[in-house]
Amino acid sequence: MSSYVPQGMSSADSLGIRRRKSNEMMMKVPIITATFWAVKILSTTVGETFADFLAVNVGLGPLPTTGMMLVLLAIALVIQFRTRRYTPWIYWLTVVLVSIVGTQITDFFTDTLGVSLYVSTLVFTILLAVVFIVWYLQERTLKITSIDTVKREAFYWAAILTAFALGTAAGDLATEALGLGFLWGTIIFGALIVACAVAAKLGMSTVTAFWIAYVLTRPLGASIGDLITQNKGYGGLGLGASLTSILFLVVIAALVIREQIIVRRHGVLTKDQASTRGQGQDLAWAFGASAALVIAATLVAGSSLAPQQASTSAAGGQHAAQGPLGDLSQFSTIVNDVTNKVKAGNLTGATTRVKDLETSWDSSEAGLKPMSPSDWGTMDKAIDRELTALRASQPVQSDCLHASQDLQKVIAGLSA
Repeated sequence: MSSYVPQGMSSADSLGIRRRKSNEMMMKVPIITATFWAVKILSTTVGETFADFLAVNVGLGPLPTTGMMLVLLAIALVIQFRTRRYTPWIYWLTVVLVSIVGTQITDFFTDTLGVSLYVSTLVFTILLAVVFIVWYLQERTLKITSIDTVKREAFYWAAILTAFALGTAAGDLATEALGLGFLWGTIIFGALIVACAVAAKLGMSTVTAFWIAYVLTRPLGASIGDLITQNKGYGGLGLGASLTSILFLVVIAALVIREQIIVRRHGVLTKDQASTRGQGQDLAWAFGASAALVIAATLVAGSSLAPQQASTSAAGGQHAAQGPLGDLSQFSTIVNDVTNKVKAGNLTGATTRVKDLETSWDSSEAGLKPMSPSDWGTMDKAIDRELTALRASQPVQSDCLHASQDLQKVIAGLSA
C-alpha cells in the first residue's frame, strides 16, 4: 500500500516525521501494574533507609545529605526528560531520589524550622491541589496513561514530589496523633491502599484512587522500613539501615531489570495502547519478590549478620527506670561519658563520643517518638543544644558543660 508523501518531500523525510510523531506519543512512565506498586513501595522504603544511612551511619548529617540528594535528583530529572521513552532504570532511580528529597523537605520544615505537622500537611495538600488544577487546566486530563509530552511529564514529576512531601507530613501526623507504631502503621496504611483499589473497582475515579494510593505509599514504605530497621527492643527486626537498603535494592534491581527486558522485547506503550504482558505473571513476580524480601529479612534478623541490639538495661544488671519514652539508659550512659570528658577539659574526646549519642538517638527515633512526641521533642532539643555547643568552631568548656548537664536533667526527668 502506498502512502501519501507531500510535494517536495522525500519518502525518507516523510518516514522521519512519522517516526518523530510516533516517539512523541510514547509513554514516559510505566503502566500501573502490581510490579509498579511493588517497586514504588520498595523504592519509598529504600529512599528512607538510605537517607538515614548517609545522614546517621556515614555521618554526613541531614543538610549535607539533602544537598547531595538534590544535586543527584536534578541530574536524574535531566536524564529522564531527555529520554524519548520510558526507560525503567532511569525512571525508578528518579523515583527513589524524589522519595528521599520529598521526605527531607518535610523533615526540614518539621525538625529544623519547627513547623507543625498540621500546618505542613495542610500546605502540601494545597500545593498538590494547585498542581492538579493547573495541570488539568493546561492539559484537560490527569490520566497517568497520557504522560507523553514534556509539559505533562513536568506536571507529573511536580505532583510526585509534592505527593511524597504530603505523604511524609500526613503519615507522621497520623502516626503521632494516633500513637501508631511501625507495625500498626504498616497494617493500616497497607489496608488503606487496598481500599483505594477496591474503590476504583466499585466506580471511584481511577485517577483519584491512584493519587490517594500514591500519597499513602510513602507512610507505608516508611513504616515498613522502620519495622525492619528498628531495634528489637522497640518491636523491629533490628536489621539497621545499611542491611535493609542492600536487601531492598537487590529486589528493586531484579524487578527493574525484568521491566527493562519487557520494554526491549515489546517496546514502550503509546497512548491508549493495551499492555501485552500477562497480569498473572506480573502478580507472580511482584508477590514473589516481596515474599522473598520478607523471608530474607527474617533470616538475616535471626542471624549474626544483623546489627547487635542495643542494651536496654542499666549498668550492673539492674532494671532501668521506665518513663514515657521507655528505657533511656543507653543514652544516659553516653551523656555521662560526654559530661566527664567535658569536665576533664577533653572537648575533642567529648565531641567524638557525642557522635555515638547522635547516631543512637537518630536511629531510635521511629521507635521512641510515637510513645510521646512532646517528650521526644524535649529531649531532641536538649541533644541538639549539646551537639551545637560541642561542634562550635571554638567550643567553650562552660557552655558545653551546661548543655551536657541540662541534657542529663532532661533524661533523669523522663526516666523518673
